[in-house]
Amino acid sequence: MGRMPDHVMQHELSLVWQNVFTWASWAIVLVMVVIAVRMWVAQRTPFYLIACAAACVAATAEPLYDVAFDLWFYDVHDGKAGAMYSHFTAFGVVQPNWSHSGYVILYASACLYAGQRLYRGTLGRKGIFAIWAAEITASVVFETIGTATDVYTYYGPYELRIVNYPLVIGVLEGTQVVLFTVLAVHLWRRVETAWGLLGLFVVFPVTFFGANFGLGSPLIVALHLEDAHFSSGMVWGATFLTMAMCAIAVNGASKFLPSPIAVSEPETSAPEASLAQS
Repeated sequence: MGRMPDHVMQHELSLVWQNVFTWASWAIVLVMVVIAVRMWVAQRTPFYLIACAAACVAATAEPLYDVAFDLWFYDVHDGKAGAMYSHFTAFGVVQPNWSHSGYVILYASACLYAGQRLYRGTLGRKGIFAIWAAEITASVVFETIGTATDVYTYYGPYELRIVNYPLVIGVLEGTQVVLFTVLAVHLWRRVETAWGLLGLFVVFPVTFFGANFGLGSPLIVALHLEDAHFSSGMVWGATFLTMAMCAIAVNGASKFLPSPIAVSEPETSAPEASLAQS
């Protein structure tokens, strides 16, 4: 299973929805960048902006995810005016420019709205599970629209879909957000200079592929079993196993939340804003 169906490859991209995803997502990213810069000035740390940049750069590895999870971005074919807004192709999958903005929105937003509370140690177990639920919901909304409007699809033999979107993908994405945000804040609290925060560019792929390829491994294997061994029951079982592993991972992350800092300490003891300082 998992082979690319011809009708998926030949499916036409909706140019209208491509424009919506491209311009709307990059507009949201611009707002996030403005907020991150304002927080940089207010809290004297570039943490928020670097977290956004790390997610944006990491989207370059999206083709690896596409191959593993049977994701296909629709393209424009002969006889249709217009073109896909793409910057490169890998493993035969054409990559849209908005994948980078999508990564920033889906994976870095929690750093903006929950990063400081995590840094101060005032966000507990319930808060982490609330973030997980919120990020799963955001993923479901974002990707249900994308997969229902001729922009892209998950063509694999998934079970438990919401319209065209496999729910397990949203659970994996929400888990990645939690793991990345918690580990990112731990790095933030431990580095002595702003240069140290550049480690977020390494933290992101570690948590991204650890969550999706690690926790998602039962699902990936079940989706790509040879016909003689494939069954929908195997996919159902792998789906629930993957989601259970995600819940265990989020619960585990809740055990490693930063401890509260003393009230007498400054609002943040993070590195100073200027990356020129070393």
